[in-house]
Amino acid sequence: MPELLEEQETTQFEYEQYIDLIRRRHVYFLLPLLAGWLLVWGASWILPSMYKSSTEILVQQPTMPESYVASNVTENLQDRLQSITQQILSRTRLLTIIQKLNLYGGPNAPKSDDDKVDAMRKNISVEVAKDGRNNQITSFTVSFSAHDPRTAQKVTSELTELFIDENSKAREEQSQATTHFMEQQLEDARVALAAQEAKVKQFEATHEGALPTQQSSNLQILSGLQGQLQNQQDSLNTAKQQRVYFQTLVEQYKNLHASGRSVDGAPNELGAVNQQLERLRSELTDLRSRYTDSYPDVQKIKAQIAQVEQQKQELMAAPKTGSKQGSETESGPLLQLQSQLQANQLEIQSRERAIAGLESRIAEYQGRLNAQPGTEQQLLELTRGYEQSKSIYDDLLKKKTQSAMATSMEQLQRGERFAMLDPPSLPFKPSFPNHMKFCGFGLAAGLLLGCLTVFLLEFFDDRMHSENDIKALLGMNVLAEVPEVLSEADKESAIRRTALGWALTAFVGICIAVGSTFSFWRG
Repeated sequence: MPELLEEQETTQFEYEQYIDLIRRRHVYFLLPLLAGWLLVWGASWILPSMYKSSTEILVQQPTMPESYVASNVTENLQDRLQSITQQILSRTRLLTIIQKLNLYGGPNAPKSDDDKVDAMRKNISVEVAKDGRNNQITSFTVSFSAHDPRTAQKVTSELTELFIDENSKAREEQSQATTHFMEQQLEDARVALAAQEAKVKQFEATHEGALPTQQSSNLQILSGLQGQLQNQQDSLNTAKQQRVYFQTLVEQYKNLHASGRSVDGAPNELGAVNQQLERLRSELTDLRSRYTDSYPDVQKIKAQIAQVEQQKQELMAAPKTGSKQGSETESGPLLQLQSQLQANQLEIQSRERAIAGLESRIAEYQGRLNAQPGTEQQLLELTRGYEQSKSIYDDLLKKKTQSAMATSMEQLQRGERFAMLDPPSLPFKPSFPNHMKFCGFGLAAGLLLGCLTVFLLEFFDDRMHSENDIKALLGMNVLAEVPEVLSEADKESAIRRTALGWALTAFVGICIAVGSTFSFWRG
């Protein structure tokens, strides 16, 4: 219980000590507070005002669906925006704007072009806004600060147009570069394809008739040639048999003619003519069993039969004429037999030549068929190279067409582009200095200065103002205190000091309140 009473007395004593400190030092606190606030707040009205004009630029996505026309500009938007910003903040671009709008022309303005460019760069700001879901840039804000609000608005408008124009120009140039590259690659692929196609055509021309696609026709032609060869060989055999027979008849006729006539007065050669006629009729019957009457060999046998029958009739009519006519008639069949033998010899030679030609052609086509596997392999390799070149060409042609469409889209401003949402604002309040912020900073500075002043005064004050000070000085407890005896003049002086303190407090408070209100309305 005594400890609790002692703690309460200590707390009450410290409270009274603080109240006594405020009563003694409030003037030394309020005056530095007012001075510090006035110094900082007043500086905000002395510093030159800067007006900030801003505009927001929206990043618009392509109006054409990507499934129809895919963009050929693959550069990241953030990288492209940084590149455009660097180009716009270049010395040449900024000097153009400075000279166009006559910026920094005052007496206190920078003199050299480099200083003007550096000053303008400090007054330009670009703030990017991103989508929180995919971290993509959706818009960005371009701002410029100047001492004149209309100048700030004009410069911001110039910068906005540069951003929009440079973006369109950069995308169009990149798109055209991509299309030009695809055109060069397509031309190279076209040359390579033409070279492959020429090789294939040259190979096909060199191996005409031995190509894999001509195998069936070669087989058909070979089969037909073999059939013709077989027919020619059969005809040759028949002609050779006829030659032997004709030779035999000629020999028999000569022998019979040398021996004279037969007993009944008929020429001896009539028997030979009958034998020849029988043989020809037998051959005709055999040929008709295999061919029609329009077949050449059938027609030939018929003609020979007609000749032999005519010879037979002449021989049978020979006895009725004189001996002179008989001799002439006897020599006629011999001449005909010799003529037929000569014709037969010519036929044999013709058949042999035809057979030789057919055998040569058969050998040629057989050689083509034998060489076909190697030719097919060579053609397959050439065709594979041609197909590969054609595939590359078709793919490049498709990509080049898509790239050209993308370039047209960029030229027609249908791709990704920058669009200004609102015109650059005309600022009515300065962005710097912010008088409300300076008012707050001044209040903080005044409080710090007042507290520091009171602390220093108390630190260097060696007077005793409380019981604790006496205890600390004497090192013993205080048994009694002599109360202060104040005269009427002292009381009036104390009252005046208290009134002055309250008046000073009210004055400082009113000054700070009025200054803060004024700063709020003026910005």
